[in-house]
Amino acid sequence: MGIRSFLSKPLANWIVQQQDKWSSQPAITQEQVFQHLIQRAKDTQFGKEHDFAGIKDHRSFVQRVPVRDYEELNPYVQKVVKGESNVLWPGKPVYFAKTSGTTSGVKYIPITKDSIPFHIAAARDALLNYVHRTGKSQFLDKKLMFLSGSPEIDQKNGIYIGRLSGIVNHHVPGYLRSNQLPSYATNCIDDWETKLDTIVEETLSQDMSLISGIPPWVQMYFDRIQAKTGKTISEVFPNFNLFVYGGVNFEPYKARLFDSIGKKIDSIETYPASEGFIAFQDATAEEGLLLLLNSGVFYEFIPVANYFDVNPPRLTIAEVELGQNYAVVMSTNAGLWGYSIGDTVKFVSRAPYRIVVTGRIKHFISAFGEHVIGEEVEKAMKETLLLNPGTEVTEFTVAPYVSSEKGQSYHEWLVEFSKAPTDASKFAADLDRAMIRLNIYYDDLITGNILMPLALTTLRQGAFVDYMKTLGKLGGQNKVPRLANDRSFANGLTAFKI
Repeated sequence: MGIRSFLSKPLANWIVQQQDKWSSQPAITQEQVFQHLIQRAKDTQFGKEHDFAGIKDHRSFVQRVPVRDYEELNPYVQKVVKGESNVLWPGKPVYFAKTSGTTSGVKYIPITKDSIPFHIAAARDALLNYVHRTGKSQFLDKKLMFLSGSPEIDQKNGIYIGRLSGIVNHHVPGYLRSNQLPSYATNCIDDWETKLDTIVEETLSQDMSLISGIPPWVQMYFDRIQAKTGKTISEVFPNFNLFVYGGVNFEPYKARLFDSIGKKIDSIETYPASEGFIAFQDATAEEGLLLLLNSGVFYEFIPVANYFDVNPPRLTIAEVELGQNYAVVMSTNAGLWGYSIGDTVKFVSRAPYRIVVTGRIKHFISAFGEHVIGEEVEKAMKETLLLNPGTEVTEFTVAPYVSSEKGQSYHEWLVEFSKAPTDASKFAADLDRAMIRLNIYYDDLITGNILMPLALTTLRQGAFVDYMKTLGKLGGQNKVPRLANDRSFANGLTAFKI
């Protein structure tokens, strides 16, 4: 046993003890975070304009601070980008995490000296929870591969600007740097495919124990290794036993990833975001991810059904219910206030509070009032794959097709198979039945002949990779939209259909 694996066990025990303390008193923990945030920011421009000095509790906060998305908060962010201090949080951010916006173009999410330690600690604690609950720590003595964005950082008005994964790369603890892959130079390669080829060459001879990344891009890495060696990933890396992932639901990619690996291995799910590290998987046997209530973020939850109301209810952690879909609202020690991150979650446990991510508040299909969400299409696909053994999906997305003729509209499922179904018609029918069961409004529309049964469009292999490349969104933290209420993404994909 190496020094890293040896020392990790007592540290893991201590971390879990501290975790048990705050998670056992969630309302108190969140109240302490709330009061700290308000006091720290009361003399900022935002704090003065919203009378933070008069905020005593959550109710008075709601009265003074409306829920905002990025576009609505952007005027304040732009002041910080231009070099102003004490706008949203005392001083200036250390970083801006640069992400792609939908209507606002590039988004700049502030990361402060107060918030960055929590990003790093959460990633560490996810691994240490695994060490604590399994007793497995030897992976820390071997090579750890983080498939991420470029760590190259620009600077503007004294603030560093880069991708979140690249920023975090600069804060990897020193004791892990010597066994971290890929190398800094390789990580800085801009072109994703060139970078991936270089990573393959750099890692083939290494004793890999952990691989981390967004599942579809890790699959692309696995595919290249298999094409080069003709072997499974476990044959190439016999000590690879832990996969760490986040950013998307694992289920649609799970079967093919494990097929590429050649054996079942342990995995850890994480829920990092530029706005804050929200949750991670703290237990193998329990569903959901532990919501990090002590990480400098005060959470509010809006029932999805009420999200677009003029004054929607904003619930604290003490008020949420199990099984309900909520939009996540965050106020953070990076200076985000009443900030709607666009994600939706569902609570599956209260002791401790654990969540599953169910989709995006703006990613749904309701062209006919059906309000189909990401969780439903992913569950339908999972159920259908179980009914069609041997079929494997690489990627898929769903979009409505609206016809001017009554009863001729439908949902189109654009699917890239790694192993196609033996009977595509049966696969489509099973998928449609699953959607009818999962969404009562979809059932009504099918029964009422408003919608035709879904259409399955099979795409050639490599379709999503090639299409994402044309959009300049290949690799890194980019994700394929699971569904949309229009055809802006789907129309481009039809060029790749079989």
